[in-house]
Order: sequence, then C-alpha cells, then structure tokens
Amino acid sequence: MKRVMENPKISALLIVYNEEKNIEDAIKSVEFADEIIVLDSFSTDKTLEIIGSKFPAVKMFQNKFEDFTQQRNKCISYAQNEWILFLDADERVTPQLKTEILNEIKKPVTKKAYFFKRKFFFMGEQVNFSGTQNDKNIRLFKKEVAHYDESKRVHEGLSNVGNPGTLQNYLLHFSFDSYDAYYKKVIHYSKLKARDLYEKQIPYQLLKQLSKSFFNFFKMYFLKLGFLDGRKGFTLSYLSALSSFKTYEFLKEEYA
Repeated sequence: MKRVMENPKISALLIVYNEEKNIEDAIKSVEFADEIIVLDSFSTDKTLEIIGSKFPAVKMFQNKFEDFTQQRNKCISYAQNEWILFLDADERVTPQLKTEILNEIKKPVTKKAYFFKRKFFFMGEQVNFSGTQNDKNIRLFKKEVAHYDESKRVHEGLSNVGNPGTLQNYLLHFSFDSYDAYYKKVIHYSKLKARDLYEKQIPYQLLKQLSKSFFNFFKMYFLKLGFLDGRKGFTLSYLSALSSFKTYEFLKEEYA
C-alpha cells in the first residue's frame, strides 16, 4: 500500500504587548496555521481579553520583556510543528500569500527559510519609497533553524538559515497610525541598540553620532527616494536620523 504523505504543519507565532488595535486582524490572517501561539509581555490593555473571547484555540503565554531576541526565542520554544510562521501584530498575511506559503512548504525540496516582501503603510497610507521598496524579512522557516542571534537585542535575525528563498506575494505591514507611536518605538529601539553597542565596548563619539544621523536622513530621503513619498518620506527620514542620534545619546549615558 502506498503511504500518503501528511501535509507539513505550521505554527504561527506572535509576540505582543498592548496590541488591542491589531491583534484580531493579525490572528485572522494566520488562522490557516495548525496552531497559533501568542507570547504576551503582560499587556495592560484588552489584548488578552480579545484573544480569549474570540480565539479560544490560540495558545497564550506570558513572559517579561527583556529584548526582542529573547522574546522570539522563548515563543519558538512553545511551537510543536515543523514550520514556524512569525508575524508581528501589525502585519497581515494576504490570501495570495497564504496560498503561496501552503504550496511552497508542500514541495519535495524546500529552503530552510523564506523572506517575505512587505508593503509598508504609515498613518494609514502606503509608502512606496523611503527604502520600503526593498523591505523584506524572514518570516517563514523550519524549526530546525529556529534560533535568533542573541548578540542582537533589536533588528534580530536567525542564526543559521543558509540561503533563504523569497516568496513573491507581499506581506502587509501596517506600521504606525500616528507620529507619536512611531516616536515611542524609535526611543525604545534606540535604548536596546545602545545597550548592544555598550556591551561590544563601542565608544561614544560625538562626530560619529552626528555623521550617522545626517547620513541616515540623506540615505533615506535622497538615495532611497523618500522625497517621492512627500511629507511621509520626510517624516520617516527624520525618524531614521533621530534613531541614530538617540542611540548614541543613550550610549553616552551608559558610559556616564
């Protein structure tokens, strides 16, 4: 008797904190997964209430937030299936991307990991330039390579994925609905990046702080065509420069 091969199974993972605005749509976009796991950093809004009332099958855990890498690795430890699909709460898997994911993992030979190209939205409007035209992240990977590099607290990446593939359909990234929300993220990420630099014994230098800040604005606004995005492009370029400036401000405080 010929043995029927089982379809590969997917664990969809989300790490969240105060995502009551996003969590319902995010989970709905990955309901095709065989299990959904949410690791919460002790939200104070209605995030867990929404999950518990509308998605009883979702597995919920809580862990105190230290940094993004530790949180992602902790979330992975709960996954039971061969494939990991990681989603941020402000991202959405489209029906077209869902179909591509399911077709790809059924192939006889697959990559160990896949980049998802992303369409970026800021304050409700799509951003077409400002560096977003090349935006992609690894979001789908086999559990055998599922470990994030612990030397990075932010902009974390997998340790050993070899030569990743790239899926053709886009993941939607609804980044921030307000300037204030993005500013808070810049400050949070800058503190984590400053800590990384401090532990690597990178010295604070005023010249480097100013030059990196200026170059980040120039790169995003001119080299990556942010000016074609109008006011949104200018705002994103400014926040990119601010991120570098604040990182070195916090690094200076680490040495104080």
